[in-house]
Amino acid sequence: MDDIPPYPPIDPTTFDLIVIGTGLPESVIAAAASTASKSVLHLDPNPFYGSHFSSLPLADLPSFLSSHSTSPSPPPPRSASSEEEHRDFSLLGLAARPIYSSIDISSFSPDLIDQFSRKFILDVAGPRVFFCADKSIELILNTGANQYMEFKSIDATFVGDSKGNLLNVPDSRAAIFKDKSLGLMEKNLLMRFFKLVQGHLADEQDVKISDEDLQSPFVDFLNKMGLPPKIKSFILYAIAMADYDQEDTGVSGDLLKTKDGIDRLALYNASIGRFQNASGALLYPIYGQGELSQAFCRRAAVKGCVYVLRMPVTALLVDKDTGCYKGVRLASGQDIFSQKLILDPTFKVTLPSGSSPSPPLQAKLPFCSPKDDRGKVVRGICITKTSLKPDMSNFLVVYPPRSLFPEQVTSIRLLQIASNLAVCPPGMFVLYISSLCNDDDQGKKLIHAVTNTLLTVPPPINSESNAAVQIKTAESGCAVQDETAQSGSTGPSDPGEEKPTLLWSALYSQELTLGQVDFICSTPMPDGKLNYDDLIEAAVKLFKEIYPEDEFFPQTSSENHEDVDDGDGDGDASPET
Repeated sequence: MDDIPPYPPIDPTTFDLIVIGTGLPESVIAAAASTASKSVLHLDPNPFYGSHFSSLPLADLPSFLSSHSTSPSPPPPRSASSEEEHRDFSLLGLAARPIYSSIDISSFSPDLIDQFSRKFILDVAGPRVFFCADKSIELILNTGANQYMEFKSIDATFVGDSKGNLLNVPDSRAAIFKDKSLGLMEKNLLMRFFKLVQGHLADEQDVKISDEDLQSPFVDFLNKMGLPPKIKSFILYAIAMADYDQEDTGVSGDLLKTKDGIDRLALYNASIGRFQNASGALLYPIYGQGELSQAFCRRAAVKGCVYVLRMPVTALLVDKDTGCYKGVRLASGQDIFSQKLILDPTFKVTLPSGSSPSPPLQAKLPFCSPKDDRGKVVRGICITKTSLKPDMSNFLVVYPPRSLFPEQVTSIRLLQIASNLAVCPPGMFVLYISSLCNDDDQGKKLIHAVTNTLLTVPPPINSESNAAVQIKTAESGCAVQDETAQSGSTGPSDPGEEKPTLLWSALYSQELTLGQVDFICSTPMPDGKLNYDDLIEAAVKLFKEIYPEDEFFPQTSSENHEDVDDGDGDGDASPET
């Protein structure tokens, strides 16, 4: 371990909880445990906070993805020392497992990108936004983490099509009246539907949605309301944010019920105009999504949590007789003990070569490593010098299923972010694209369908990819691009409007891993959702499993939850308590 800095020994050597990894769920749990007066040691092998939820300089992103794309070489056989043989614990190896695949980094203007590479701060798990009324914003406010973050509003939401058109989503009465793309009949139907939903949420008996309708598929309820396909698409995929094709029950992995759809509409409606300086429903943090994990780490540190970065954990210590967890061995060689352990989902537990575990430990080994049972999410990052909408900087675009090519069964989401959010140089834009997928080839086709529709893609000058990707790119990558270009875009609907030129891109697939509570407790990987609500729920559930008697962040009095004015008048949305 020559690359490990010479850290002084950690003192004390016993904690209530050790957390490995500073991703969002781990950071939330560390902050909650510290608030509950637990002694917490929070470790991360990286030199930065956030792990797979981080925001990294452009120059650092390729190496981070590559370091988590292949399994590390197994450690050399190691025999126990005479001292360890007489101890009451055994060692279980701890190694990283591959999380990313089909990594393809391409530069189409290397001189320009190299000149500004350190001025780009890129989200590893984008696209992500906050709804102004969602659970993550409530948690940020209730815990005081808002002291460490500032936000700006996302200007608008659009629905895209295969011709490059971006249609504004009419998400309020005012927007419906102003929308010139809707006919009078469509406006009346949409207004009638929103009125029904608002009456139901207000518990008005004469407009109550029946229990039978609430348990039926949301798309069936929309059909019952007589809404035309365009309006249904807006509601299902750009407001309710459904992931899969709701019209085709044969492929849908997430058929939305009316009750859940109404709840999502309520969240969207409650988010619009909640904060004074955020006119829309969505927020994005200044300096990138990595600020969220850091905010909770700072909150934990204030409550006494001990932080050590650049410190890998090489092994777990388990009781020889019972197989129960006892502590960890650091790369520095020091053993640290704790009652509880939370693991980043990228780690897997391995047995030392030639060892034979005790029967109690042998029974627990199948539960040591997280399982990939939810498919994959494909992510793309693009950099341009021109906005997709000439008069707008920060906005969301949703491509509903089947909107780009017939085989597209999932929604594709794109988020454009500009320099006023301090993630790129002035005059440049970052586009985040993502979609759920079954495999890497399907994911690649989805991302290429969007880029070929919206952007001019020149031949790459510099391209980096792992060996597997190089083979796939040579054999099938161009075919995928050509296919999606033919089945997708004919360019912007205005012949005089030129498409932005792609300057740099990254494409990669990420495993979707659920957290687990067992012999080893682990947190989930970033999911395919647009916000963090499911991840926050997973963190809360895990905390309550390990500390059932403790309250998760006791509520504190707060007088100004709705005040987001940071006092400088520049429109930053900064939730303040």
